[in-house]
Amino acid sequence: MPTVSVKWQKELFPAVEIDTNQPPLVFKCQLYDLTGVPPERQKIMVKGGLLKDDADWSTIGVKEGQRLMMMGTAEEIVKAPEKGPVFMEDLPEEEQAIAVGHSAGLFNLGNTCYMNSTLQCLHSVPELKSALLNYTDSGRSNELDHSSHLLTVATRDVFGELDRNVKPVAPMHFWMILRKKYPQFSQQHNGFFMQQDAEECWTQLMYTLSQSLKSPDSRENPETVKSLFGIELVSRVHCAESGEESTETESVYSLKCHISQEVNHLHEGLKHGLKSELEKVSPSLQRSAIYLKESRINALPRYLTIQFVRFFWKRESNQKAKILRKVEYPLELDVFDLCSDELRAKLQDPRKILRDEESAKLGLKTKDKNAGSKDNDVKMLEAEGSSDGNGEASKVTPEEGASSEKQLQLTGIYDLVAVLTHKGRSADSGHYVAWVKQENGKWVQFDDDHPIPQREEDITKLSGGGDWHMAYICMYKARGVYI
Repeated sequence: MPTVSVKWQKELFPAVEIDTNQPPLVFKCQLYDLTGVPPERQKIMVKGGLLKDDADWSTIGVKEGQRLMMMGTAEEIVKAPEKGPVFMEDLPEEEQAIAVGHSAGLFNLGNTCYMNSTLQCLHSVPELKSALLNYTDSGRSNELDHSSHLLTVATRDVFGELDRNVKPVAPMHFWMILRKKYPQFSQQHNGFFMQQDAEECWTQLMYTLSQSLKSPDSRENPETVKSLFGIELVSRVHCAESGEESTETESVYSLKCHISQEVNHLHEGLKHGLKSELEKVSPSLQRSAIYLKESRINALPRYLTIQFVRFFWKRESNQKAKILRKVEYPLELDVFDLCSDELRAKLQDPRKILRDEESAKLGLKTKDKNAGSKDNDVKMLEAEGSSDGNGEASKVTPEEGASSEKQLQLTGIYDLVAVLTHKGRSADSGHYVAWVKQENGKWVQFDDDHPIPQREEDITKLSGGGDWHMAYICMYKARGVYI
């Protein structure tokens, strides 16, 4: 990687490394971090004219120690007037971010929309952000490999940048650490980094964080990621031929929605995904036999992740092909009938309390203290669909609505908070976008560095059936009650 100096206005940056395996846009993002000049405003003089975002470094012939000249103006923060009304553009960036109501976008560093959309969806989970803020590496060197630690720190840092900025963020450091930890994301074609599968990026990042964000000293929540996203499944494995039957339990971080000609709705696809056939050796038959595995949810997470299994390997073309079939999904998802009998019994009381609260149209507010009901102090936890009387979603925190003795009980009812979509015919091409519900209840489409406000009624239209963006991963947030 050659090291060059860059002259900009009166400033000189003497040692800027250029990774010639990455497109020039990445180099421009480096300069954006140094100068505050957005990539689209940068004019960098090189041999043959101006440096283009997709130019080939080998044809430019940059040499070690070469001085490059850059022109362009940085984005400046306008000072607030001393008197009179204060407009949003006059506020500091941190206050602008709060006023806008959503975090910043992420620059595409060259087919990195799969990574950007994954980060934007997971960034919407406040409990995950809190765990990352509290993350330290003290006393964990023997338990955690260094690359996992670096990726966890990089995730924490990029989340922090998204919260602090209104201008787009260049996740360059995160991208470099991700590729070092998982080399499959470094694949190139004709000198450019290839598009990758967002679900694979999501899965690998979730696995890394699950290993990092463990707190052996915490009795209540030793495994943060598992408590937030982990789904416990209990499975009945039966062989019709031999009559053998066994029970298995496992933890997963997502449910699969299998798509076939019979599947028109998410619920149908989830039922298909909880059934599978296995071929293994039967002890009684002493040969291979077919076993039917039927699973049920035995423990629910705070955030339920669902993957639409839209991609399969097509032998004729030797690549991943995409199922374009329309599969509808709801804003409110009830998984009660997918749960085990044991879990259903536990859900009965919380579900009744939730229904009573909603039926009474009390939303998140407590009942009259003089009513004498045993449900007096029960409050719903962030029931996204309820109203405070002004049409806005209300919220209650444990500190406001429940005493320290009360425990959060989930109901099996979830509200949609994020959708990761894919546009195109192959997982390794096309374009990924994140659609995320903000704390104020509004939806925002994060198309790399372009956040675009959306209407809630348009979110469920991302269900497929054509070449437009269609849901690939959905994330739902649990409704619960404190009892």
